[in-house]
This record gives sequence, structure tokens and C-alpha cells, in this order.
Amino acid sequence: MENAMRILDLVGNTPLIELVKIARDAPGVRLLAKAEFCNPSGSVKDRAAKAMLLDGMEKGALAGEKIIIDATSGNTGIAYAMMGAALGFAVKLYMPANTSIERKQIIRSFGAVIEETSPLEGSDGAFLAVQAEVAARPGLYFYPDQYNNAANPRAHFESTGPEIWKQTEGAVTHFITGMGTTGTFVGVSRRLKAENPAVRTIAVQPSSPFHGIEGTKHMGSTILPGIFDKSLQDGVAPVSTEDAYAMTRRLAREEGVFAGISSGGNVAAALALAKGLPAGSVVVTVLCDSGSRYISDVFWENETVHSDGGGI
Repeated sequence: MENAMRILDLVGNTPLIELVKIARDAPGVRLLAKAEFCNPSGSVKDRAAKAMLLDGMEKGALAGEKIIIDATSGNTGIAYAMMGAALGFAVKLYMPANTSIERKQIIRSFGAVIEETSPLEGSDGAFLAVQAEVAARPGLYFYPDQYNNAANPRAHFESTGPEIWKQTEGAVTHFITGMGTTGTFVGVSRRLKAENPAVRTIAVQPSSPFHGIEGTKHMGSTILPGIFDKSLQDGVAPVSTEDAYAMTRRLAREEGVFAGISSGGNVAAALALAKGLPAGSVVVTVLCDSGSRYISDVFWENETVHSDGGGI
């Protein structure tokens, strides 16, 4: 029994999948994707949530009857809800009302409370609403503030980045991923550049402020996270909702990888990048979560869905 693990111990050490069929469109370039849906709550956000909660407990800010509270587009909220249940803390989350029903159901299954905000205000609306609630009753809550908490990118600097470096045996030449809080991009990019300054790091963004790629931000039209470090960007790769949807379907049907919409956006941008690279390049991206969180979305069936212009 001494080898038994707790649920938080399962965070990290996710596989790196080679997308062989999709990479045929970029001959000579290897296209690899970090399977973050293998984390215990099912997304990359487990890493940051664990780091922020444990940091709060270590500092004494998360203790007693404190309620964990934050704004989320879904995945960090699911991680908080799971970990709150495991650690014995209540969880309250602010999130846009148009977040997928599957994400809301998972959060509520862990016993967490959801406060829905206007879908027209997107993640910014949830962020402003949670700040107002915490300001009104500060003694009631532990507010990790994932957009401004240094433990968020640090989690990726200390875990995701080293894992990618080790799994590619130091051969990674390009890292490309989307941004929400920017924690994954900042932490991994900072680590890979520390290992090899020649590694190029590219940020994926929705091509329009009005998009259907849940969990990602169009940085030019949103409140910039405090943890964002623009100096780490060697380039920005815009991706449309249509292309993200199409690649999400391709991942399932060609690679047998059932991933979410932001994952499709990441791979679409990674493939576009790979097509312009010399043979021998190694491109790594992130599969942020599972497609099971988007089952109710009609894009799986309708290959002509157009969502840009429909809101976040």
C-alpha cells in the first residue's frame, strides 16, 4: 500500500504523440503533440491548478474553510473542482454562460458551484465578475487568479517544458501553442529557450475576436494576463474557427486522437508552420483536452459550420 497514489500525483508525465498521417502534408518534418488530456481531470490545466493550489496551501492562504474561487472558460475550473474535492475545499467558479454543457456538468459533478456570466463578454466578463466578488468578501475566498499567478507558468517551466525536452531528446526545433491565460506558452517557451536558445516559440491566436475556439484568447481584443511575456514570442500564428474544427475532425478520423477544439487549432497552426520548415525540423504542440468535452457541438457532424463572428 505504500506505493498507492493520490489523484494529484497523477498530474503530468503525459505522452508525446507523433501525428504521422497529418505530417504527410509537411514531408521531412516531424509533428509531435503533447497529450495533455491524459492528465487526471482531462486537460493541460491540471498542471497550473495543482501548482497554484499547493502554493496557496504552502503559504497558508488556502486553509480552513476558505472557498477556492476563480474565473475560467472550463478546463481550469474542472481541475479546481476535482482538486478541491480531493483536498477538502469548496469551489466556486465564474464562467461564460456559453461554455460547453459538458464542461459545466463535469464541474458540478465534483460538487463545485458555477456562476454564469454574459457570453458576450467572454472570459473577460468572468474575470471582472470574480474580481468584484472577491473584493466584496475577501475573507471568504482563496483566489488563485490564474491570469496573474506566477505559479501558473512556473508549473510548465518545471514540468511540461522538461518533459518535452526529454521526450524529444533535445531535438525540438519549434514549439507552438494557443494562449488563454498564456501559462502553457510562457512556461514551456521559457524552459525550452533555457535549454536551447535556438528553439523557436510561436503563439497561436484565433484569427478573429469573435470565434468558437473555447479556451483561447484573441490577444488584441482582450485583457492581457499579467503572466504574459511577449518577449518569448518568435511569431504569432492566426487560426480560424473553421480550420480548428476541420483539424479536430481530422485528428479523430485520421490519427484516432479524440481531442478538443483548441487542440485542433494548435495542430492546424503547427501543420501550417511545418509546411514552411526545412526537413529535419521537429515541431511540438499541445493537445489541451479531450473531444468528450464538446460532444454536443454540431461541428462534429456538419463540416460546413461557420462560427467566426458568433462570439466566444
